[in-house]
Amino acid sequence: MTLSQFSSQRAAILKKIPERFLKSVIASLSMTLNLEIPVLNAGSVKLIDCFGSDVDIVNSARVSFASYQTEMDDKAKGLINFLMKNKHATPFEHVVFKFYIKAPIFVAREWFRHRWSSFNEMSMRYYVPDKLEFFFPDIDAIRKQVGKPGHYTFEQIEDTAIYDFVTESLETVYQAAESAYYDMIDAGIAKEVARCVLPVGQYTEFIWTVNLRSALNFLALRNDDNAQKEIREYASVLERIISVYVPETMSSFNENGREAI
Repeated sequence: MTLSQFSSQRAAILKKIPERFLKSVIASLSMTLNLEIPVLNAGSVKLIDCFGSDVDIVNSARVSFASYQTEMDDKAKGLINFLMKNKHATPFEHVVFKFYIKAPIFVAREWFRHRWSSFNEMSMRYYVPDKLEFFFPDIDAIRKQVGKPGHYTFEQIEDTAIYDFVTESLETVYQAAESAYYDMIDAGIAKEVARCVLPVGQYTEFIWTVNLRSALNFLALRNDDNAQKEIREYASVLERIISVYVPETMSSFNENGREAI
C-alpha cells in the first residue's frame, strides 16, 4: 500500500463515523485534556489547557457592578446573549484555550494570519524528524476553481483518474523532497538549509493560545463555506471542542449570525 493510499483509506474510515457519534465522543471526552482528535489524513487537534467558562464571561461583565456568581442561570444566559448581540466583546477575552495543532504548512500559513493570538511552531532549523508526513487529499477534496479571483467557487471533480493523477503527482514530489532533505542532512548540510526543499504539503506542529473573542473571530471566518476546505475541517473540530466549555456562548454566537465581535 502506498502512502497516498493509506492516507486516503484513513480519511475514508474517519468520514464513516456518524456526525452525531463524533459530537458525542467530543462532548464526553474533550473535558479530558490532551485528547487528540484526527483531522485530514495525518493531522490532529489537541486541547492542552482551558481557562474559564461561560460564568467567567458573566462575571467579567458584572465586575463593573461589583457583582459575582458561581453558577449560570437564565439572567446570566441573557447577559451573554446581550454581550454577543451588541458586540460588547472584552468579557469573552477572559476565557482562554491552548491547543496543540498538527496541520499542513499551507493550512498553518492561513492560520497564522489571525494575529490576535499566540503561536509557537516546531522549527526544522533545530529539529530533524525521524520521518516526514505529508498532506494527501481525500477524493472529495479534489476540486476545480470556477470564476474570477474574488468571485470564484469550487466544484468537486469526481473523476477517479484525476484523483489518481493528483495523489500520484503529490507522492512523486514528496518522495523526491524527502530524499533530498535527508541526503543533505547526511552530507552535513545545516538543517536550516536542508529544509528549503520541503513543500507546503508537509505537516508542521504548533501551539496556539487564543482567547475566546479571537477564537470566535477565527471560527466566523474559517468554519464558513468561503474558507478553504482543509482549514475548515480544523475549524469544525475546534468549534465542537470550544462548545463543550462555553456552550451558552457558542449558542449565542450561532443565534446572532456567527459574526466576529
